[in-house]
Formats: sequence, C-alpha cells, structure tokens
Amino acid sequence: MNYINFMLLFFLLTGCKDNSNVNSIAQNSSIKSNYQRTELNDSLLKYVKFNSDTIALLNAKVFDGYGNPAKENQTLLIINGYFHSIGLSSEIIPPHNAREIDLEGKTIIPGIVGVHNHLHIPRFPFVGEIAAKLYLAAGVTTIQTCGSASPFKEVELAQKIEDGKAIGPQIYPSGPYFTGEGGNQNMIIPKNEKQIRDTIQFWTNRGVKWFKVYRHTNPNDLAIIIDEAHKQNAKVTGHLCSVTFEQASNLGIDGIEHGFNSTSDFRTNKSFGICDGSREYIDELSIDSEEVKTLQRLMIENDVYLTSTLAIFESSIPQRGYVDKRALKVMSPFLINQYKELRKRYDSLMPNSNLRENRLQRIMKFEYQFYKMGGTLVAGVDARRHVVPGFGDQRNFELLKEAGFSTEEAIKIMTSNGAKILSESKVGSIDIGKKADFVILNGEIEENIGEIEYVFKSGYGIDPILLLKEVEGKFGIQ
Repeated sequence: MNYINFMLLFFLLTGCKDNSNVNSIAQNSSIKSNYQRTELNDSLLKYVKFNSDTIALLNAKVFDGYGNPAKENQTLLIINGYFHSIGLSSEIIPPHNAREIDLEGKTIIPGIVGVHNHLHIPRFPFVGEIAAKLYLAAGVTTIQTCGSASPFKEVELAQKIEDGKAIGPQIYPSGPYFTGEGGNQNMIIPKNEKQIRDTIQFWTNRGVKWFKVYRHTNPNDLAIIIDEAHKQNAKVTGHLCSVTFEQASNLGIDGIEHGFNSTSDFRTNKSFGICDGSREYIDELSIDSEEVKTLQRLMIENDVYLTSTLAIFESSIPQRGYVDKRALKVMSPFLINQYKELRKRYDSLMPNSNLRENRLQRIMKFEYQFYKMGGTLVAGVDARRHVVPGFGDQRNFELLKEAGFSTEEAIKIMTSNGAKILSESKVGSIDIGKKADFVILNGEIEENIGEIEYVFKSGYGIDPILLLKEVEGKFGIQ
C-alpha cells in the first residue's frame, strides 16, 4: 500500500471529520504510476478528446464487468492509461495535476471484448482499417478475429495499433481457417499431419495465438490442430459440423462458436467425421433435456467456452432482419443494395414463416442454460450481411437481455468473460491495475447500451463521432 492510500485509509478508519489533511496530501502530490502507455502517432490525436497522463472521472455510475451490481458516485483515477484508484467520490480526492471530468448522470462500463469479430466479410477478404474504427467507435476495445481471410494483413494491423500507429481495438489476430474435404477451397484443407503442424508453427512464429476450424474439419485433423496449437501456446476454436461438440470437448478444443445452431451431436443418420445427417433436432429437441445438459456439463468440465453470436442469427429472420439505421450511414452503396434485395426476399416470406424466430429462442435458451450451469459464455458479432462491426456487438447486448440475462450478466459476458478466454488479465473489467479501456454512456444502460459519449482505450479518451464521420459510406467499398 503506497503512502497516499495508507494516509487516506488512516483518516477514514480513525473517523477523522476534518479532511483538510487528506486534501493537502492529494492536492500537493503528483501520483506516479508503475505503468507506461504507448504514445499515439500525432496523426491519430485528431480522434482524441482527452489526452492527459492523469485523469479523474468524478461521480460516475460504474459496472465493473465482473457481474456485480453497479456502484454509484464513483471516482476513478487514471494514470498513464491504467486505473490507479477507484472508490466513492467522497473518499478519493484527485491530485492537483489531474484532468477532471464530471460524469454525474452518466454510466461507465468496461470496453467490450469481442471474440468473434472478423476483419473480413463475404466478398471482401480484408476490411480491417474501416472495421477497426467501427469497432472502437461502438465501444469495442479488444477483439479476437476468430478466423482470418487475410492473416498477413491482420497481423500487420494488430502490430500497428499496438505501436500507436493506427487507431482501433487491441487485436488478437487469427491464422487462416482449417477445414476438411468438401469445405471451402479458400481455406486450408490439410494434406497431411506435417502440413498442419508446419502451418501452425509458421503463424505462431508471427504472433498468431488463435486458430479456427470450420465445418468440414474431421476429428483426426482436429486432434492434430489442437495438439500443435497448444504446443505453440495458441488456442483453437471451431464452427463445427463434421465434429460433434462432445468429440471436440474430449479432444481438448478451447471454444465452440455459435452455440446450439452448430451442434451436430443430436443429428440423426450422421456419419463419423462427416458434416451430414438430419437437423430436425434444431426444432424438436428439448433444451432442458438430460442429454443436452449432459453435453453442456461435459463442455464445462473440459473448460470449453461457448461463443454467442445472436446478432448475426437474428439478421436471417424475416421478421427481425432489419438494418440498424446507424449502419446505413457507414455501409457502402454495394452493401446497402445487397440489404435492400435481402429485405425484399424477407418481406415475401414474412406472412408464412416463424421457423427461424423459434430457432432463435431455442438458441437463446441453450446459451442461458449453459451460463447458469457454470459455463463460460462470451460474445462476438460475426459481422456480415447488414450486421456492422461494433453496432452488431451492441445488438448482442440487447439480445442477451432478451434471452433473460441481467444487465450485469450481459456486461460480464461481453467484457470480462472475453478477457478470460483470451488469457488477457489487463482488460475486460474496471479494477485497479487494469488498462483504462472503458466506455462512457450518456445516461443509464438498461435494455440497450444507449448513447456512447466517449470510448477510452489505454486512457486515451476518443470521440466516437469523429471516427464514424470518417468512415461514412466506406464499409464494404468495392
């Protein structure tokens, strides 16, 4: 405990009513931090509203990201991009050199940690520069890309952001996708074990820590992928089909994407290691049945996390698949026309189909049950169609609330749980010693995230309006 905190605690415990001595200590001391943040390139400072080394946020309502109820009237002292002190505004007195920001009537949440947040969309192998700005403007301060169509470019962008030469969230880049026979020809379809191991070693040597397997990956290849990735201190997640959740969990996979929608454990007439069989289970199987719970317990026992991607599934439901008005401002004419054509098709289907709506409710129930049983549930946007990076992450929050999660639980899923599966101890929550990655909301957070006033990353207060204005009409430019 440093001298200043000790003296504050002494006066509080001794019941001292006269705070003049406490004020004197705080106001006449320039508190120093053990941390140093990366300096931003001068060209990026145009996005930054608050750039002081020492910042005091006063009178805020704070959700810490751990699932605890919000705390009122909080002061947060940030030094060199890290949280130094957090507590009641009546108990923490900022040092004389602090830039003070009064947040009465405003809410702070941790920066969102998105763990299915691509830097590509269909027909566009890399949209990284624009997507990075969209993610950050929407309060997403850390992403894991969950499969890459342009891994060299992802690694390069991640490094530029880390070095302060580009603006965006902290990026955990992925290697190229692995799939299997019959899968996408743009992905790696392994020829042999050596190719798998060589590929993983090549990308881990370049800083990649994540690999994603896709639907046609067979169990034998998956076992090799997991084994080599773990040897190289990397992790594996998957959008599964050929491999069941049970098989993947027993093989040691780290995570599974899309939840109930990608299970193949309950398919009838499924062949071993083949993406086939009937999917009637998706509409008929009881989510609270013992066979579903047994599978979820196995995942939990094997420490396999589950990624929720509700926003992208919702976009395929005729009754729901409407574009966010904010997204229209940043979408290219090509993507807007694509959406209009999709909407025409959906409108023709609306009177006759509730099938996908019912599936969404079952996917939600599967995720809620997994979480309540003790599973690690995380979230990501899987941006495509008309679901835009960042805005889609915010929509995930609303859908998690619809699924039955409390505000505190939804925030935890989207922040500290994401940090947990990334093994990233410095982000995802509001706590002393953590990076000052957080979002200031204008008002309360209830059924939706609401209006973002500022996004802080490493203690830099960024104006989201400036980021959004710069990318108007540019997302998905041909």
